[in-house]
Amino acid sequence: MLVQTGTGLLSMIERTTNIVQPDTNNTYRKLSIQVGLNGLSFCVLDTITNKILAFEKETFKSPLTPYLLLKELKVKLNQHGDIGKNFSEVVVIHKNNMFSLVPKALFNKDELPNYLKFNAKIMANDLIAYDEIPNQDMVNVYIPYTNINNYIFELFGEFEFKHSGTVLITSLLGQSRITAEPTCYVQVSEKEMEMMVVSDKKLLFYNQFDYKTKEDFLYYLLFSLEQLQMNLEKINLKLFGAIEEGDPIFELCHQYITQVSVFVPNSPTFPMENLEDESIDFSILSSL
Repeated sequence: MLVQTGTGLLSMIERTTNIVQPDTNNTYRKLSIQVGLNGLSFCVLDTITNKILAFEKETFKSPLTPYLLLKELKVKLNQHGDIGKNFSEVVVIHKNNMFSLVPKALFNKDELPNYLKFNAKIMANDLIAYDEIPNQDMVNVYIPYTNINNYIFELFGEFEFKHSGTVLITSLLGQSRITAEPTCYVQVSEKEMEMMVVSDKKLLFYNQFDYKTKEDFLYYLLFSLEQLQMNLEKINLKLFGAIEEGDPIFELCHQYITQVSVFVPNSPTFPMENLEDESIDFSILSSL
């Protein structure tokens, strides 16, 4: 079991809930769960009608430990026993900063700890996993929440799990266009930002940051672009997620970067324009 020290307590949870009574036929239902120390969400999709049967999202007031994260996930799934436990597919997305992108030419599955030892504190009993990123000759090496995986396996049997970075990179590269200037995508959450920079459909940069203020957000954004030697007048910044034009973060970014817009990405399986609840995370939709 993955153990991580921390003092974050679940003192308050902000909830977004949209539950619809599902069909009793479970054969064609897919469950996607995203877990992170700052929050969790799950989504159930009817793959025949392409309708979302259930969705719930939680944002924690302060980061949890993996132990408390598992406790909260158990409560959440038990609260909605009417959703059922029989699914044609189950996917778990692990959202954390315990990862490293490795060029495929340099990747050796026997050296997994060495790719992470400078980025994360590795415990002796930690499981290290990896995802291959299609068409990028790149491998994402990461530490999943093993206690979460063990619990999901007990509930549902075999399932697939990925890192959130793998899902986001694959999805956005699949819809990015070849342009003369690089594009910076940032998925905005209340406490987290996932940032990636693409040029000619090639990934130049991906990372995750926790932030508290809009100034923190701007610092991580500008510092990363500076390291990449990006021209702030030419790069195209596309913000999406919990962001709208006129928001403080949007306006602050616009003071330093010329081309800023709110981006509406498309999920390959569930078009965003068909989405009734706009709070559903793009990463969880992209894994359905």
